[in-house]
Amino acid sequence: MQAIGLMSGTSLDGVDVAVIETDGERISAFGPTGYRAYAEGERALLRQGLGEATAMTDRVQRPGVLAQAEALVTRAHGDAVADYLEDNELPLGAVDIIGFHGQTVLHRPERRLTVQIGDGRALARRFGLPVAFDFRAADVAAGGQGAPLVPVFHGALVESLDRPRPVAVLNIGGVANITYCDGDKLIACDTGPGNALLDDFMRARTGRAFDTGGAKAARGHVDQAFIDHVLRNPFFALPPPKSLDRNAFASVAGGLSDFTVADGAATLAALTTACVARVIPLLPRPPRTWIVAGGGAHNPAMLAMLAERVAPATVETADALGWSSDALEAQAFAYLAVRTLRGLPITFPTTTGVAKPMPGGIVARGD
Repeated sequence: MQAIGLMSGTSLDGVDVAVIETDGERISAFGPTGYRAYAEGERALLRQGLGEATAMTDRVQRPGVLAQAEALVTRAHGDAVADYLEDNELPLGAVDIIGFHGQTVLHRPERRLTVQIGDGRALARRFGLPVAFDFRAADVAAGGQGAPLVPVFHGALVESLDRPRPVAVLNIGGVANITYCDGDKLIACDTGPGNALLDDFMRARTGRAFDTGGAKAARGHVDQAFIDHVLRNPFFALPPPKSLDRNAFASVAGGLSDFTVADGAATLAALTTACVARVIPLLPRPPRTWIVAGGGAHNPAMLAMLAERVAPATVETADALGWSSDALEAQAFAYLAVRTLRGLPITFPTTTGVAKPMPGGIVARGD
């Protein structure tokens, strides 16, 4: 089957689009990738929605600006698909299903609550195609963490990879998460802050959306006392699986008010890698190979810090393997869409903590 996957992550930068051919178990081909950036006004609306979502208790409600934010997310994803189809001369008839993650605005699995905005049924009507969406809710309702969702896709990728085992696939988005692959063993969890704290810090101090190329972090000095303080949070001692809301550690940013921009960027980049390193003793064996995807793969300063913390293991980016650092999660949701259509499990006891392997997602029919 040929599936389109869509992903808008917690970094709020835009919509990634990708096509893969798969039966939901094996991946037979990768198609081109695409991207639709959010304008600054759109990001501002989404950030406001994130703020208002913290008070939600009912996942179907859309209080305050969340109704506007949901309309924006649906429209932006639809436009991303339309542009992608046109740019790549891909006819609608060649697409079997769209995987639509939506935009996470609240993730509180301890309250059995996770909220992703975006109208999958409206997207199905727009294109006349099946759309799989709302991938996390069933797992959370059954007592799972609802995240990470992509380990089963990572496992399929690593299966044919010629690298020393165990392999850790590390996605550094707004929140960082890891998939540990060793034979048929998959273990996954969020490791801690990814780029969210760093991006928010850069926006507040410079007006820029992120630390381009890790330039500020490369010039700054790391405050290890700040990192040690954050790592005292009980989350880091919990075994996998475990997950985080984007803003779970937002309060620590107040401790950076006296830092220079460079020192703050360096310290937050180092914090991300320190959080990753804290998960290693909780795994069956230390990974020998680390593969980095997401925005963090474009931050050389962060990659160098990670390499130092996980040595003697090797660190390489997904791009260096011929994968896509930026579109890996969009590809994953294309894969998960096909699994959803076929009723195959997408979450597992060792990846989200759910009691048994579970299917998930809802399929809206295009007719």
